[in-house]
Amino acid sequence: MSCELKQRERGGIINPIFTCQPCGAQYVSIGIKDCIAIVHGGQGCVMFVRMLFAQHFKDSFEIASSSVHEDGAVFGAVKRVEEAVDVLLMRYPHVKVVPIITTCSTEIIGDDIDGLIRKLKKGLLNEKYAGREVYLIPIHAPSFKGSMVSGYDVAVQDLVSAFAKKDKPNGKLNLITGWVNPGDVTALKHLLSEMDVDATVLFEIESFDSPLMPDKSGVSHGSTTVDDLIGTADALGTIALNKYEGGKAAGFLESKFNVPAIIGPTPIGIRNTDTFLQNVKKMTGKPIPESLVRERGIAIDALTDLTHMFFADKRIAIYGNPDLVIGLAEFCLDLEMKPVILLLGDDNQAYQNDPRIKAFQEKVDFDMQIIMNADLWELENRIKNKEVELDLILGHSKGRWTAIDNNIPMVRVGFPTFDRAGLYRHPVVGYAGAIWLAEQMANTLFTDMEYKKDREWLLNVW
Repeated sequence: MSCELKQRERGGIINPIFTCQPCGAQYVSIGIKDCIAIVHGGQGCVMFVRMLFAQHFKDSFEIASSSVHEDGAVFGAVKRVEEAVDVLLMRYPHVKVVPIITTCSTEIIGDDIDGLIRKLKKGLLNEKYAGREVYLIPIHAPSFKGSMVSGYDVAVQDLVSAFAKKDKPNGKLNLITGWVNPGDVTALKHLLSEMDVDATVLFEIESFDSPLMPDKSGVSHGSTTVDDLIGTADALGTIALNKYEGGKAAGFLESKFNVPAIIGPTPIGIRNTDTFLQNVKKMTGKPIPESLVRERGIAIDALTDLTHMFFADKRIAIYGNPDLVIGLAEFCLDLEMKPVILLLGDDNQAYQNDPRIKAFQEKVDFDMQIIMNADLWELENRIKNKEVELDLILGHSKGRWTAIDNNIPMVRVGFPTFDRAGLYRHPVVGYAGAIWLAEQMANTLFTDMEYKKDREWLLNVW
């Protein structure tokens, strides 16, 4: 019995798990109030990312493009950014923060975005927009390396480092949520509220579940303000829930401003939520209240109802963002399930030294494979060749055809999920998330048992 971490062996990608770095940077940008990012590249670098966001959240988000064409790719395209900044500031007088996100094409041709921003600050902003609060932030996110996960991590670090400024202690906790859903933020805020902890949530996306009001447009906006970002240097400490989605920014605040940092674990399941609350207690000195002890007990009771009778030894495949995948695998192990294959969609070499993966390698008592730089064909091929037998798949909607074609039940989790309604409203973190995840998995297995007439009699006597 072993847990093996290995690279995908075949060349080429078929049905990728992730999209590219600019997507992650754009996801960060839409979490900031009074912010519209300019993506320096072809229009598709924005159009297809906005489509993913709209598919997932069923809402519209404002992101601009420098719309680089063939002439810009040959002769340089910084002029397009100058024009884009001017037009954006004219059309949107409320905008304060303008991240300029590079892409593969503009990084390859060598457009000097940092130099251009210095030029715009001395020229355009002083001459045409004098007295207006505008921040131009370069974010380098070439698509030919990394993934949307590393793009998120880079953007968080670049934005925090651009704004953070030491003043006086503000008594707050920085919470870097990583790539989560509005329901996750609501659940995390609830936990902090029960502990009476004042926190700055970066980057605040709870408002993505936005109302449709008579006097409002259909555009959603994040809620993290410029003052929030500036104040990160004065916090009691930083908790980054995900190592690969915000860990760099937490490390930056600790090294430059001596703001203590705790990175992970992702609070999926009981034990990781326990650790999160203990970390909050350690940083703030606030006790864990009886109300959360009761919530924990309710969650444990809900999981106990399902674990041994229905979950034990079920073989699971999990794919998606690495912190999510690892957190889900830890949760499944606690439920007596067997996550036999984990698929990580990029080749981040840090996975080899991740203590959570090392714990899998030391402790699992069944054969587990963790595939780096994986794609969804990796999963499809193993199923068809009978290299792996599965009872359940956990992952985002891009893998639905693998589940459908091979008649394997699947729980949608992660980004993007677009073939089920309203999943972004439900948390996967915290005690509430543990209940929701377990019941989603159970009900999916129950439905599969009914359709396949596979031991459905169990449901009659439960």
